[in-house]
Amino acid sequence: MDTDRSTLLRIADALDRLAPPAVSAADPAVGDAFVFERGMLRAVAPPPAQPLARFVGIDTQRDALLANFRRHADGAAAHDVLLWGARGMGKSSLVRSVGAAVPGLALIQVARDDLDGLPTLFQLLAGTLRRFVIYADDVSFEADERQYKALRSILDGGIEARPDNVRLVVTSNRRHLVAREHADTEAASAVNARDVLDDRLALADRFGLSLGFHNADQDAYLAMVAGYAAAHGLAFTDADALAWAAGRGHRSGRVAWQFAIELAGRAGRAITPA
Repeated sequence: MDTDRSTLLRIADALDRLAPPAVSAADPAVGDAFVFERGMLRAVAPPPAQPLARFVGIDTQRDALLANFRRHADGAAAHDVLLWGARGMGKSSLVRSVGAAVPGLALIQVARDDLDGLPTLFQLLAGTLRRFVIYADDVSFEADERQYKALRSILDGGIEARPDNVRLVVTSNRRHLVAREHADTEAASAVNARDVLDDRLALADRFGLSLGFHNADQDAYLAMVAGYAAAHGLAFTDADALAWAAGRGHRSGRVAWQFAIELAGRAGRAITPA
């Protein structure tokens, strides 16, 4: 019996050593960048941020988001924000850069699958004397998902109130967040199809500020390339830049940045976003 007990104790001790150490929740009053996942808030290093002047072709969107973030940081009325539209046009990087440019704001990224845990996060942030932007990147929903319902409840002002020091920013390639084909399918089997369709496609209307991002034309794309090239001391030709975009099938800020990386690589140099 003593041998068996000793063996069990050794096994338990070995399992304890193998188990990862417990992770303590981050203090939201300390740090400027966080990730919220699986009900836990953890601090992270601030993400790379482009200088705001380097956002070419999306000046209107940049200025509107910056003004809204500044109002929120100052304690004035501010909107929840939806950034929607073409892929690679700077939606996510703009959120990071504007957040970094506004003193007093902390950015908390939350994955789409963790949106239904936001009430827990709100409780944690409510007692903190600072302003937060909760950021959900590349969000889209199938019909009637629980995360869709959670986000709609938050934006509608559900019974579990959101603290005033928190605003939401969501990016999506879909203007309405819910795929139109899924909304159409659900509506086809409903008694009041028009009501169902309107409800599913109206989630975007619950954001006070909606900023659209569209594919870059040739001039805008070349201006983006020129901005990156000038910032990093790189030489290029328009023909080379356009051939690079043609090989990727579209023109965007992301493609312009990738071309800048290519130029730097050809020159045997390193390059960083900032």
